[in-house]
Amino acid sequence: MARILDGAALAAAIKQEVAEEVGQLATRGVRPGLAVVLVGHNPASEIYVRGKVQASAELGIHSELITPPAEVTTEELHALVAQLNARDEIDGILIQLPLPPQIDSKSLLDAIEPAKDVDGFHPVNAGRLLAGRPALAPCTPAGVIEILKRSGIPIAGQHAVVVGRSDIVGKPVAILLLHENATVTICHSKTRNLGEVTRQADILVAAIGRPGFITPEMIKSGATLIDVGVNRLATREEFDRFFKGNEKREAAFAKRGSVVIGDIDPRAFDLSGAYTPVPGGVGLLTIAMLMANTVRAAKMRRGFE
Repeated sequence: MARILDGAALAAAIKQEVAEEVGQLATRGVRPGLAVVLVGHNPASEIYVRGKVQASAELGIHSELITPPAEVTTEELHALVAQLNARDEIDGILIQLPLPPQIDSKSLLDAIEPAKDVDGFHPVNAGRLLAGRPALAPCTPAGVIEILKRSGIPIAGQHAVVVGRSDIVGKPVAILLLHENATVTICHSKTRNLGEVTRQADILVAAIGRPGFITPEMIKSGATLIDVGVNRLATREEFDRFFKGNEKREAAFAKRGSVVIGDIDPRAFDLSGAYTPVPGGVGLLTIAMLMANTVRAAKMRRGFE
C-alpha cells in the first residue's frame, strides 16, 4: 500500500526547529525580522499572507505587513524596497505575487538585497544555488527536499524526473536534487514521449501546473510521487473526470463549488511507493521553509553560519 507523506506533520517539525533557533538567537540579542509586501486586494494572496504573518508570530519572528494600494507605481515600490534593504532589523523581504499589471515585477524582485531574498528568486541566489554555494533556496523546492529526507526516501543514485521548468520550482528543485546526488531529468510540456521518461523515475516531481497531467500510465510502480501542483476544479465535468464516486470529494465540491487537485491524477497514487497528497502535502511546507529561510538570513547576515 502506498505511503502518504504527511505535509502537516513535516511542516510542524520544521517549525519547531525554527522556533528553537529563534530562541537561540534571542540569547545573542537577535530577533529575525520579516517584511511582507502585499499590494492591493487579492483574496488568495491575502489568505497566503495571513498564514505567513501568523506563522511568524507563533515562532517568535518579528513580522511587518506593508499594504500599498493597488494603484502604486513601480518607482514607489522600488523606494519601499530600498528602505527595507537599509533596515538592519529586517532580515527577509517578501513581495507577494502576483502584482498589479502596471508593476515591473522582475525589476522589483531584483531590487531586493540578495541577503534578504527569503523567496530565493534573486539571480544572485539562483547563481549561488547552481554553484553549490551557500544561498537562500526557493521555499517550495527546499520543502520538496525536506519531505524526501525526513521521510527516509533515498535520493542519492536515484533517477529523479522533474516535470516542469519554471524558475520558481522546476529548475531549482532539479538543482537541489543534483546536489543530493540524484540523476536528474528535466521534462516539460514539449518533451517527446513524456510518459516513457516519467516511467523511468524513482522520484517523480510534478510541477507543470496542469490538473491531473501525470496519469497512472506514466508512473513506474513503487515510485515516489511529489505533487507540487495546486489546481482548482470548478465544473462538474472536470470534477467527474478525476473524482466521480469519491464521497469525500463530492461533499467538498457540493459545499464549495470546487475542489483542489494536483498535477498528478490521484488514481496514480495507488501505484506509488509513497506520495504527497493535494491538499496536505508540499504546499504546507512552503510557509515552514519561508520561516526557516528568514532565520537563516538573520544568521548569515550576522556571520553566525
